[in-house]
Amino acid sequence: MAAVAAMAAAVAGLGVAAAPPHHAISDGGWASSAWLGSSTGTGGTTLAAVRAAINASTGAAAGLTGQGVGVALIDTGVAPVDGLPASQIVNGPDLSFESQDPNLRYLDTYGHGTHMAGIIVGNDPSTGTVGLAPKAKLTSIKVGTSNGAVDVSQMIAAIDWVVAHRNDDPANPIRVINLSYGTGGTPNSWTDPVQFAVEQAWMKGIVVVAAAGNEGNSDLVVSDPASDPAVIAVAAGTTKGTASVADDDFASFATIGGNNRSVDLIAPGESIVSLADPGSNVDLTYPSAKVGTTLLRGSGSSQAAAVTSAAIALLLQARPTLTPDQVKTVLTQSSSFVSGLAMTRNIRELNLNGAIASQSLWTAGWNHSTGTGKLDDARGASRVVRDNVALSGDNTVWGPISTTAWAPRSAAATAWSGGTWMGYKVAGDAWTGSSWASKTWAAASWSGAPWNGASTWTDPDWSGHYWSGHYWSGHYWSGHYWSSDDWSTASWE
Repeated sequence: MAAVAAMAAAVAGLGVAAAPPHHAISDGGWASSAWLGSSTGTGGTTLAAVRAAINASTGAAAGLTGQGVGVALIDTGVAPVDGLPASQIVNGPDLSFESQDPNLRYLDTYGHGTHMAGIIVGNDPSTGTVGLAPKAKLTSIKVGTSNGAVDVSQMIAAIDWVVAHRNDDPANPIRVINLSYGTGGTPNSWTDPVQFAVEQAWMKGIVVVAAAGNEGNSDLVVSDPASDPAVIAVAAGTTKGTASVADDDFASFATIGGNNRSVDLIAPGESIVSLADPGSNVDLTYPSAKVGTTLLRGSGSSQAAAVTSAAIALLLQARPTLTPDQVKTVLTQSSSFVSGLAMTRNIRELNLNGAIASQSLWTAGWNHSTGTGKLDDARGASRVVRDNVALSGDNTVWGPISTTAWAPRSAAATAWSGGTWMGYKVAGDAWTGSSWASKTWAAASWSGAPWNGASTWTDPDWSGHYWSGHYWSGHYWSGHYWSSDDWSTASWE
């Protein structure tokens, strides 16, 4: 725990005093509210209970596994824990700052992405805990570091990459993107580049699931890009520890929307038991969240989004011809009636068997973003900081960019060429052989200068930090990259 204290002290020294106390160590935009238990009891909500709550245990849904459906997890990477079968995992490019250290590349030093992956494709041999879509093929695109630091430009590049490479595996085409993430800004929806990126994925046949946020039931502003009318915006629900869905409602920490747009669904998101990532930031900071030695309880719209993404993989296995618009329609039109505030706002809970049977295939129109807005509007108050210099303006983490030049290339799926995105070499050029997963997109050194004017990306704090087996050894990655406040996380306790 000394490493945790050291990291907190390092953040305090970066001059981001505007952050409230529970944001002293920013987790980026990863939309998890807590890693502790709740009203569901000390054991938390098991994935078997989640499966029952979304009506996926019986009927037409009972035999579904997600076979043949690819899910892209744009998150903090995944760890090679026993509960994540390598046969179900592919490592896409690592676009995080940690990609520049070969000992950290692709690996989840935070613990968030592994928890999401467990909900979707986990299969823990020690406990029998099985993800909701255990035979889906999960492509992990790492963008976040051990404290969750990520910029919107990395998220946009990741989405562009998924669109360009969605059909690389013809047996498991990527049909779903999971974004358990929210930016720090509330940009104009008609120009926001983040919303433009997810819309391009949607129009090319990929269902985008986005976390609504965790700022409490009084928060009526859904996080970006869940605020985009095209995507499926998911809020965290509570099962109240009962098998019946009739008493389910918004979790107390859930952002409920209504001002910029309403959420589409609630899904179980309170005290969800999924895979732990031993030695990661979350694992060491919240030991009371552990369930045995291999599992961890986590709460938030992050978990609710992952539940929904897994359910959509099952739905697309059963009904592979559905378009994203049709997926959204059958999910929302067949959802289960619940109680309380959700009932009064006409928000219902995910019901997989209902969606499989639904013939409500009408689609609603929506206004499109031009993508030409400012990156700073999407960032809002949430900025990646290197050595006291915040990333700002029309700059990505790799260098300047014109959104007016990027938008048409994103729409044409040509923003990437090999490992080069918008002229910046940020990854290797092709798939390589096996690492711990079945295949991995090659890495590259970032040759451009950082935004603070330093000559190279070399960070002396990377030396001596390494992954040892399944454990984070020595100190946390305490380099120079941090995010400020205003991410869609209420707290981790």
